[in-house]
Amino acid sequence: MAKPVVAVVGRPNVGKSTFFNYITGRRISIVEDTPGVTRDRIYSEAEWRSKKFTVIDTGGIEPYSENKIMQQMKRQAEIAIETADVIIFMVDAKEGMTASDKEVATLLRKTNKPVILAVNKVDRIGQTPAEAYEFYNLGIGEIMPISSLHGLGMGDLLDEVYAHFPETENEDYDEDTIKVAVIGKPNSGKSSLINRVLGEERVIVSDVPGTTRDAIDTLVTNGEDKYVFIDTAGIRRKSRISENIEKYSIIRSWTAVERADVCLIMIDAVDGVTEQDTKIAGYAHDQGKASIIVINKWDLVEKTTGTLEEYRKVVHEKLGFMTYAPVLFISAKTGQRVDKIYELIKFTADQAAFRISTGMLNDIVNEAVAMVQPPSDKGKRLKIYYMTQSGIKPPTFILFVNDMELMHYSYERYLENQLRKNFGFEGTPIRFFIREKGKE
Repeated sequence: MAKPVVAVVGRPNVGKSTFFNYITGRRISIVEDTPGVTRDRIYSEAEWRSKKFTVIDTGGIEPYSENKIMQQMKRQAEIAIETADVIIFMVDAKEGMTASDKEVATLLRKTNKPVILAVNKVDRIGQTPAEAYEFYNLGIGEIMPISSLHGLGMGDLLDEVYAHFPETENEDYDEDTIKVAVIGKPNSGKSSLINRVLGEERVIVSDVPGTTRDAIDTLVTNGEDKYVFIDTAGIRRKSRISENIEKYSIIRSWTAVERADVCLIMIDAVDGVTEQDTKIAGYAHDQGKASIIVINKWDLVEKTTGTLEEYRKVVHEKLGFMTYAPVLFISAKTGQRVDKIYELIKFTADQAAFRISTGMLNDIVNEAVAMVQPPSDKGKRLKIYYMTQSGIKPPTFILFVNDMELMHYSYERYLENQLRKNFGFEGTPIRFFIREKGKE
């Protein structure tokens, strides 16, 4: 289920980054270009009153800069508005109301989205300073004085945000409908695959990277099984994102991954597995999503004996954290092996939802321990008392031990391999949580 989305808009230097870091509970710089998809922080997860939501930083809106920035500002604001469930419009109490604030307010007043006016840099407890009241002239509604730096007024602000979250989280899909996110870098053939699977031109196909701007849901039935294919915008490296519109397409892609039961990770066979492909796959893995690696444009690759198996080996080497994922070689253009998609999706979804009884699990654990002794340190050996499955999608297991510090990563991987050897779990990550017996 996709989390509510909160967009923070406003002109530069009003304190959006400080606000973002405060409510996410981490020291994250919005402008920091840190390697890794999950660290490219134009967005992050936050939580308030046991409700998780996604926060988007829209960057500074500068309506009076050069290079047709007025049009760019309007486009950026419209995309943030379209993406968000709630919008926080942030202004600066110390600098006062500016022409840029008025321009942003004009755009926001035209929307049907809830807009909360946060007057930042009110750094003293007590009566709201007189200068803050001028922001009523923006026509947004009540002002909410806050200090992102000192955390003042943040609880009241987040309560107001919480009050505007969508009341219902139910999607219009049955529980047995498998949601499939088709993800990958631009021009890898995502839309072409969906059109081929559906047998009709439902999604615009273009050679221009980034044609698909939104995550588009398409419901389809295959036999007795129902699927929802979520076609997403192509995800490219942050350094190559020149249009603000594309940044928000990426947000939709990440949201699609969160909603999905199975991710089809599209890779261009001609390009091979690129660094960006590893980041995209890594995000699906980190989110615990069942995944299938789809090598598209296989018709364009010159082949000799063993080409396919050699290519599969290279894929698993470059995506070493995802060796559990099946690799399917297709051509969305010619239809080669596309007929295998439904069967593989269904199989992978079932694997991610597979449950094992505690008794059967502990038979496997006892056998594994007998074959390979648990690690020890300074004469103290790890003891595994028992294992139980606590969840699915992904399969999640709790191991009760005598000392958590003795559980080495390599032994955890060994136990994972034993589970896969006995039960499969093909296409899905496995999660372990280690607990000391008798402790919370």
